[in-house]
Amino acid sequence: MTTDELKSATTGYGLAVGTPRLKSIGPITFSPDGILFVADSANATIYAIDVRDTDAPSQSQPVEVDNLDVRLAAYMACTRDDILIRDMAVHPTSMAVYLSLVRGRGGSAIPLLIRIGEGSSLREVSLEGVPFSQAVIEDAPGDDDERLDTRVVLGDQEGEEIEVRGIRLRLARDKLRTSTVTDMAFVDGMLLVAGASNEEFSSTLRRIPFPFEDEARTNSLEIFHVSHGRYETASPIRTFVPYGDNLSVLASYTCTPVVHFSLGDLKSGTQAKGRTVADLGAMNTPIDIVAYQRGGEEYVLVSNTRHPLLKMACADIDRQEPLTHPQQPVGVPREALPQQRVSRMASANGAYVLMLQQDEAGDLHLRSYDSDSL
Repeated sequence: MTTDELKSATTGYGLAVGTPRLKSIGPITFSPDGILFVADSANATIYAIDVRDTDAPSQSQPVEVDNLDVRLAAYMACTRDDILIRDMAVHPTSMAVYLSLVRGRGGSAIPLLIRIGEGSSLREVSLEGVPFSQAVIEDAPGDDDERLDTRVVLGDQEGEEIEVRGIRLRLARDKLRTSTVTDMAFVDGMLLVAGASNEEFSSTLRRIPFPFEDEARTNSLEIFHVSHGRYETASPIRTFVPYGDNLSVLASYTCTPVVHFSLGDLKSGTQAKGRTVADLGAMNTPIDIVAYQRGGEEYVLVSNTRHPLLKMACADIDRQEPLTHPQQPVGVPREALPQQRVSRMASANGAYVLMLQQDEAGDLHLRSYDSDSL
């Protein structure tokens, strides 16, 4: 790309050519214009990057990649156990699949972006000399904040195995700083950012206007946790998805309340109380939520560490009265789907839902499912 083309690419977004120095990598999401947002909790920073992906397929095509973990390991010259996928997103124009992942563990872990293109080709996304801007999260938990964030994890790459009431779980206990950003979505010129803050009531939803020129609008969150039988403000949202013409957000937390927030009701600097609409059960962490249309109706899918892939109708979510008392898992009706061991998901232009699935042998595959089939 020429200098003039680079300057043109930055117009209107406040981007400048440079090299983002990622210290960690987590959630990623795209704007409709193809700007990739990358969360770096270690730096308490979100980067907006023009990945300059100009390919335009004639139509949405299903993506199928067998043994993705083995292919990634071969590409990066490491073992598959050295790779931990953090998130997945689909470019709105090229329909290429982007993965955020780390290679290695601990202080030697290297954050990477990988693009899966036509023919299942793999390519590392270079961050050298790209148009980008950044938003620093001013209220992030400090490096010296000793509070821990606990979650149930899938597989054996993270955490330690314990037994709770005869059930074997793997728990990861990380410093709260690592959960500064737990999920993101781009809605109507606004980047929605869930995660933790340095406040006493640490569960936070931030709304950051893009381009990154204005201050973030922040709300601390309070929800009723059915499994725990109390209102809570500490545990951050694990995953969320906008739905209903982007007027609502459906979020889920560890152990596993499902909560509705109305974006129109959020007022900056206040504590927002969510409407708990379902509880999927204790000793479980949601991994991802995706929304899709089928037959003119909107649905969401929730992937989990211990429970099956669950489907809920958005119309049922909107009708559900708030759950405010300890009880057995109730609320919005849900349907267990046959797809097994689903972790990350992403919508491919509304036509397909992409899923990372692990088989019984532990091999990881990328699968596409026609939205009309779900």
